Amino acid sequence: MDNAKPLLWIVIPCYNEEDVLPITAPVFLDKLNELATKDMISMNSRILFVDDGSKDSTWKIINDLTDSDEHFLGIRQSRNRGHQNAVVAGLMEAKDNCDITISIDCDGQDDINAMNDMVTEYLNGYEIVYGVRSKRDTDTFFKRVTAQGFYKLMNSMGAEVIYNHADYRLVSSMVLQHFADFEEVNIFLRGMFPLVGFRSTSVYYERNERIAGESHYPLRKMLALAFDGITSMSVKPVNFITGFGAIVGIFGVIGVIWAVIESITGHTVAGWASLVCIICVLGGIQLVSLGIIGGYVGKTYMEAKHRPRYIISERTWVHTRRIYIEEKNAITEDESNNRENRKDTGEQK
Repeated sequence: MDNAKPLLWIVIPCYNEEDVLPITAPVFLDKLNELATKDMISMNSRILFVDDGSKDSTWKIINDLTDSDEHFLGIRQSRNRGHQNAVVAGLMEAKDNCDITISIDCDGQDDINAMNDMVTEYLNGYEIVYGVRSKRDTDTFFKRVTAQGFYKLMNSMGAEVIYNHADYRLVSSMVLQHFADFEEVNIFLRGMFPLVGFRSTSVYYERNERIAGESHYPLRKMLALAFDGITSMSVKPVNFITGFGAIVGIFGVIGVIWAVIESITGHTVAGWASLVCIICVLGGIQLVSLGIIGGYVGKTYMEAKHRPRYIISERTWVHTRRIYIEEKNAITEDESNNRENRKDTGEQK
């Protein structure tokens, strides 16, 4: 057992990646072979592609890759369910088949050489190793400022997130067994894995430009992810609304007292502008507050339904086909005849 090496599955979510996948897949395979050659991982390690309901030829490319090399595996979701659910689908598929997993995007932006340090840290006793960007020189000024502000905001909200860490991480199968107990539908992996606990550390790397294709995370999706992360990991926005409402209420009482005093002393001045401004400000605050509270109510509604986070429709190592009623009946009849023949043969003996 001294020569035993950890079995690694690299989990790679894919969505409409027909341009970049043929370029990065050989790179992932080379890295897997390098780690195995250095005796850091088992030679039986695998690369698992998760097709998140792609509309292009991504799934065909994955099938071609699995036919070309046994180290490639692939699963396909029944429909597009988003990046976070695709990662979870791959991790749950891998947790009973390997010792460690490394999740990474397929666009080639994350430095693949950081895997060496991740595996080394695992061998040193760490169960979770976070890949953290050392700098953001490749980002635009707007994205850099908003991203850094998001991580600071999440920490101020009480959510445990690793600064400048996305979804590039090593996780042991022991951690994944416990992570499977987290059954919420609204998931934010960057904040969930720190909640699982266990010994963890970080490795730092520089992020590259996308090799090919287009980013599938425009500003709209980034804002949606940020809102999901905040509302999934913290209730402080609701507490903030309560505190802010109390402050506004206090000023409102003071305003009423002031208005009564002014009315009694005869100093009131008719003015619709101030009234309209107050109504507009309070109306806007109320609508924003209702929107935030509604977000939490909506999440509660979705959690109560307890719908599956993902549905795997195909696996490259399982070949399925449709069986019609007539064919099924024929198969059943053949099995029955075979049993009768075996019975008659036994009686003759």
